[in-house]
Amino acid sequence: MSKLKPKLFSTMKNYSKEQLAKDVTAGIIVAIIALPLSIALAIASGVSPEKGLHTAIIAGFFISLLGGSRVQIGGPTGAFMVIVYGIVTQYGIDGLIIATIMSGIIMIIMGLIKLGSAIKYIPYPITTGFTSGIALVIFSSQIKDFLGLNIGEVPSDFLGKWSVYINAIDTINLSAFLIGIIALLIIVLWPKINKKIPGTLISLIITTVIVLVFKLDVPTIGSKFGELSSAFPRPYVPELNLSKISMLLGPAVTIAILGSIESLLSAVVSDGMIGGKHRSNMELVAQGVANIASGLFGGIPATGAIARTVSNIKSGGRTPVAGIVHSITLLLIMLIFMPLAKLIPLSSLAAVLIIVAYNMCGWREFKELFKSPKSDVFVLLITFFITVLFDLVKAIEIGIVLASLLFMKRMADVTNVKETIMDASEDDDENFNFEEENKKFKITDSIQVYEINGPFFFGAADKFMEILNEIGIPTRVIILRMRNVPAMDATALHAFKQLIDICKSKNIKILITGINKQPKSVLDKASISEISGDECFFNTIDEAFEYTNNKYQ
Repeated sequence: MSKLKPKLFSTMKNYSKEQLAKDVTAGIIVAIIALPLSIALAIASGVSPEKGLHTAIIAGFFISLLGGSRVQIGGPTGAFMVIVYGIVTQYGIDGLIIATIMSGIIMIIMGLIKLGSAIKYIPYPITTGFTSGIALVIFSSQIKDFLGLNIGEVPSDFLGKWSVYINAIDTINLSAFLIGIIALLIIVLWPKINKKIPGTLISLIITTVIVLVFKLDVPTIGSKFGELSSAFPRPYVPELNLSKISMLLGPAVTIAILGSIESLLSAVVSDGMIGGKHRSNMELVAQGVANIASGLFGGIPATGAIARTVSNIKSGGRTPVAGIVHSITLLLIMLIFMPLAKLIPLSSLAAVLIIVAYNMCGWREFKELFKSPKSDVFVLLITFFITVLFDLVKAIEIGIVLASLLFMKRMADVTNVKETIMDASEDDDENFNFEEENKKFKITDSIQVYEINGPFFFGAADKFMEILNEIGIPTRVIILRMRNVPAMDATALHAFKQLIDICKSKNIKILITGINKQPKSVLDKASISEISGDECFFNTIDEAFEYTNNKYQ
């Protein structure tokens, strides 16, 4: 079970000056990477640029301070962009703040009741489907700024966006488009020159200088948002009432679930890279605290960022100190250089997010999943298209329901209830002689042997009920072999009781052999042993036959 103890406390026991130097270096590098991403994600989410930095600074600090991962870097991510934009559009900034704080509370509760390990049960086709869908939505949302299209508000739905883009294609700003292309090329090609300094930052600097030197008519952050404040925000709590809480509960739950999934996936990836083991429940508590703090200071939802976490590891970061340094570095940059951010071209920021969308789409994983069973491909495509055409909330809900139904069908398919022909021994001995056993146990038509193989749950209960129709008049004893039943549920128990009632009415004795711990516990709690007699349970079928011979022959 995951401990509720921050990794920071554990890593400080043997901390060295050498590791401090590596963590500080890694923290500064990651801060430089996070700077343009935080600004771009904030703008794409429908809030002002500085709110992205506020989120990276405040939430990033608490995620590292209290988190269950050694190397997790927290902040705003692309996955939240679609949700945040929708909340801001429908409920305003106050609604976003309330939803963010509520999501933090939900995540803390999830961590405290030890749900951290439960996230791993969300099927891979669902996570791939909605991640790829979000990537396509992010890409679509950046077309206006990348092309510099002269249009007003863009519809929130996918098809509506592209309809507006196509109709307004004649308003393209060639200068903005060119700047966006240059930014894209720099981001893609810069790593071949220098892998330490992020290409996103270089692209923003170069394209901003080009726009200033050549005085290009290109929309910038300043032309859209005006002057940017470098002051640290003050805490603010919007007016609360039951109506607002009720309306925002759905978005808050979505933020909490998506944030939990992304942060724990990031922690798993980082574990594989450093050979560590994160504390999932502590990570959820830290994510919850971080989102509450982010919301209180006007920020947006935050989670563990896989790309920034990987960069932290590659830069030498091995403890939460690197994440704390990353937050402090961003704070200093904001206090000193924030006013200069107004000069950044919007098409350059769009280029940054287009690269984010490409890295996020996981097209290779998407393609590989087409080699999976058709049911998994179906879940993948349904989740993807609902994410793109409708929204992420419906995609996750429908995806999980479909995956659960398909899983239950698979379990039902591998579970069977069959009449056993005694032509093999308990241990499937090839030398078993049925005729000798027949004489030994005096097997007659009055004894029927059935065997259940696989999980005995509601998906397979109907197969069990079929044997009720096979109970003939000569039957005096039914031997039910349950050695291959790992578990049973309430529906199976109900079917079991029906069998017992029918057998009691016909004066038929039920004997159970090889029952495992969980099914035995279910039957005991339901007083099944009292209904059919304590002597009905046997370890092997040999014992059951011996009892039958002594009692009924």
